[in-house]
Amino acid sequence: MNKARAALVVAWGLALALLTGCDLRHVAELEQGVATEADVRARFGEPEVVYDEQNGTRTLAYPRQPEGQQNYMISIGPDGKMSALRQVLNPDSFAKVMPGLERDQVRRMLGKPTRTQVYALKQEEVWDWRFLDGSENKQFSVTFDKNGRVSATATTLDPKDLYSGR
Repeated sequence: MNKARAALVVAWGLALALLTGCDLRHVAELEQGVATEADVRARFGEPEVVYDEQNGTRTLAYPRQPEGQQNYMISIGPDGKMSALRQVLNPDSFAKVMPGLERDQVRRMLGKPTRTQVYALKQEEVWDWRFLDGSENKQFSVTFDKNGRVSATATTLDPKDLYSGR
């Protein structure tokens, strides 16, 4: 690996570590049932999207893709207090992605994907999320059929690691 590429890899690694470290600090600063939506926004910034739930709860989505390995869903109850803070890129969340779910349902469950790829001839679309499974970097993929419904899922080692020789 040449020096310029090595320096770029180190710089990306440091940026990712800083982002992850900041997230961990922000998570620790927010107490369930005490923190308000304003507290959440002060620490995490503006959410990528806000979902209004039927029970009056609002879910704020904070993706860390494509370079991060987390996506946060933070729930604000009808009382304006944080009722849950979840990092949704994990095997338990992936197990809930079942054949037949629609794209928007998967997006609400897992947040913004790392990447999307359309395969026109197969009439399929694949969404990928990078995540950390213990100490292994992995990728979770969801294949949608021509009707926009889940037809398959898969978990593999993160291709970035395979191609970079890690």
